[in-house]
Amino acid sequence: MHIPDGYLGPTTCGVFYAVMLPIWVIASKIVKKTLKARQVPLLAIAAAFSFVIMMLNVPIPGGSTGHAVGAVLAAILLGPWAACIAVTVALVVQALLFGDGGITAIGANCFNMAFVEVFVGYYLYRIFSYGSGVSSNRRVIAAGIAGYAALNIAALSTAVMFGIQPLLHKTANGQALYCPYGLNVAIPAMLGEHLLVFGWVEAVVTALVIKYLQKQAPELLEEGGR
Repeated sequence: MHIPDGYLGPTTCGVFYAVMLPIWVIASKIVKKTLKARQVPLLAIAAAFSFVIMMLNVPIPGGSTGHAVGAVLAAILLGPWAACIAVTVALVVQALLFGDGGITAIGANCFNMAFVEVFVGYYLYRIFSYGSGVSSNRRVIAAGIAGYAALNIAALSTAVMFGIQPLLHKTANGQALYCPYGLNVAIPAMLGEHLLVFGWVEAVVTALVIKYLQKQAPELLEEGGR
């Protein structure tokens, strides 16, 4: 889902930087107040895990890539605001050092993966696991459902960003200045790959890690839930 430079117009890039700036500020303040000292290393591990799993990406027709993100797992373990920070750090490092995602599109990429996916996944997990114990299999299933659904909603958000570019930015004769593919192409291209492949990768990875932590470190699931 990494959007490179040149596929979003300056207006779109600016809007999503403006949207993400207050989210980053709020997330920083909340994390500073609520993150426990023993959770700080986990925040770093979550950022590193997200960075690594996002580097395993596959090009998708239309100018983006498909991959798992690890955002929902981070949200389950740390809460959504800390997960937002963790995924943001991973995306910024990828853009600045590895050219994976454009610098002008950092705001848009963070909106899709560090905000939309994180919060959708976190609250879906809370809904589906509501009332269950830490060791319940329902938590594993809830994690898998949340990972699958949240990744695909983030992919849809990315597709919409691509698809509206021909409407927003075009020459007098109708030629697109940035992403040339409309919604009729961008949405099927993005969602097809994620619904069939990458969503399942996200679901399986998230569910398996939660299952492992239920046995080895259940206290992490209790702290993340709070």
